Amino acid sequence: MDKLVVGTATDDTVRLIAAVTTDLVAEAVHRHQTSPTASAALGRVLTGVALLGASLKDFDRLTVRVEADGPIEGIVAEAKSDGSVRGYVRNPAAELPPKSDGKFDVSGIVGGGMLYVTRESGFDLGLYRDPYVGSVPITSGELAEDFAYYLAKSEQIPSAVLLGVLLQNTAPFVTASGGVMIQMMPGVNDHLVTIIEDTVGRAPHVTTVINEGATPEDLIAVALGEVEFKILDERAVRFDCSCSYERAVSMISALGQQEVSSMLAEDGRAVMTCGFCNETYRLDASELEGILARENGGASDG
Repeated sequence: MDKLVVGTATDDTVRLIAAVTTDLVAEAVHRHQTSPTASAALGRVLTGVALLGASLKDFDRLTVRVEADGPIEGIVAEAKSDGSVRGYVRNPAAELPPKSDGKFDVSGIVGGGMLYVTRESGFDLGLYRDPYVGSVPITSGELAEDFAYYLAKSEQIPSAVLLGVLLQNTAPFVTASGGVMIQMMPGVNDHLVTIIEDTVGRAPHVTTVINEGATPEDLIAVALGEVEFKILDERAVRFDCSCSYERAVSMISALGQQEVSSMLAEDGRAVMTCGFCNETYRLDASELEGILARENGGASDG
């Protein structure tokens, strides 16, 4: 089971968030049938949004949107306080050859553009407060660096962010996925920052240690080296979408009587696919007739 932990170090001047997201990313890759490089990019953003969403309170929602001018065109991911995460890429078939070192060319497939982070409070309760929206230009396209740049520039939190997705050629294609976020809070010792930066720079890749069985706590230990830390909270994380058949019916009903009548006359059915999870909902003729009857208040001719 995938898990996320939140911890602290050095008298609460360093905030630590780490997650293993192998199953979460594997589910997303399976649902969207993404190419290998698109899978790596999507997995990094799904993990990044899970880490950023660690501080969400009940009924909060956080959305990360990567508006990219590269072949992938864009990535959208969303996290909620209960550990549910969902997301998609605009062009799941986008692909580029590996880089000279054999690694996925994520920066090439993303290209330039903007990274947007939206924090919403009470949305599911119908409390439509003004959301907080932060944005930064994409500086590397590798995505971990872009999350760190966002935190530094938009939220004024100097951070180190490590994200990774390890793939193989046969199912299950995703063999390891996860990440670590180390945030330097006010009052942090400058010497300690230098030590952590050095340790992070020399640490093995997160997917290497996850593939060997590492937990989120292990990821923090690898990133911090000799620096002691304590875990404050942990939770399960998973790929989960809030779409449903009932929501599909509601959305089709909202199109209006004329549009529903056209669907009935032309196709005898309606098909709706959720962009976040690729689940398809089908309404047959009788269900469309039921929508029209409800629109008419249940009245009948004669």
